[in-house]
Amino acid sequence: MPVPIFTSNYPHFAPGEPTLLSTPERTGALPEYTGRGVSMAFIDAGFYPHPDLDGRILVHADASTNRVVEQTAGFDCGDLSWHGQMTSVIACGSGQTSNSKYRGIASEAKLVLVKVSTPKGQIKETDILRGLRWVADTHRRFNVRIVNISVGGDDISNDPNHLLHKIIRKLTKAGVVVIVAAGNRSVAHLLPPASAAEAITVGGLDDLNTLDKTKWHLYHHNYGSVYDGTTKPELVAPSAWIASPIMPGTSMAREAHWLAPLLLDSPDETSIHKVLQQGYADLALPRKLIDSPNGHLYTMLQERIHAHKLIDAYHQHVDGTSVSAPIVASVVAQILEANPRLTPLQIRAILTATANPLPNTPSEKQGAGILNASEAVKAAINLR
Repeated sequence: MPVPIFTSNYPHFAPGEPTLLSTPERTGALPEYTGRGVSMAFIDAGFYPHPDLDGRILVHADASTNRVVEQTAGFDCGDLSWHGQMTSVIACGSGQTSNSKYRGIASEAKLVLVKVSTPKGQIKETDILRGLRWVADTHRRFNVRIVNISVGGDDISNDPNHLLHKIIRKLTKAGVVVIVAAGNRSVAHLLPPASAAEAITVGGLDDLNTLDKTKWHLYHHNYGSVYDGTTKPELVAPSAWIASPIMPGTSMAREAHWLAPLLLDSPDETSIHKVLQQGYADLALPRKLIDSPNGHLYTMLQERIHAHKLIDAYHQHVDGTSVSAPIVASVVAQILEANPRLTPLQIRAILTATANPLPNTPSEKQGAGILNASEAVKAAINLR
């Protein structure tokens, strides 16, 4: 039986090396700006204090019940914590677990993490509102300049006085830039908080893991006009094939530990057998199958690699406007590092003025176009 070649399922995978593009590579972000001196708040389902956030978490606020609990360490990490881990590390990760390969654009920013999922694992508008009100009350204490929201509300609303619209208006007037994911259903309407006129709503771009712009196309995000006639999204950013950390201590992390060498090391039959002998329990495989490996076993392992979307032992690829929003938020952190005096309205104008329209694509679906990280920061510098 021939020795199998295990492959990842992202475009342009090359055996033996992690060839998934990082967000700085995809966006052309300037490496000298890393969000130093900027604090960012993330509203999400839950969080994990991942090693790539290396001591930069200022506070974790559990806003899942009526009494918001502030914690600086030892906060609860439930089943939904992977989502907030994803958004925060994509934006602000140091790259510690990838030898800097998958460093976030705002790798030196400080973080305020706001959990808004209920004890039953639901995310409701009332909980998002509670989290945003807490940010509005505390943003000066933590010097929060940016809020990223990668969760959505319950129902369509064209009411300018919807409570989520009002709180985003309040934060914007207070000088806080609010970035919101558009949603992933490819429908011509948006849910609060993405429908807030003052929010910078972000759609998605599928760049197929290549810098060849002729291959790029839009992601299946929501779009449309909101109560004041504003069309959204304001712009789009990479939202597919994005490297994200696997949550430590999970069954996926245990499986990835053994599957990654098969994927990246081009192993021979002997080394495959050795990995499987050591890792069969974590892989939940019967020992008798390991003792007599066959094509069925190798197919099963390949299916696991694809199902987990593995890049390496610590990362998988993810998609959605939940990730394109924090990519934009991380560039806003660069902008504010370069020019802290800018207002949310000025930052919106910079992002839209420097975005690059995607050819042959309706403007109502892409807004001003594709995020141009380097030109946005240069424009901010020119306004100093």
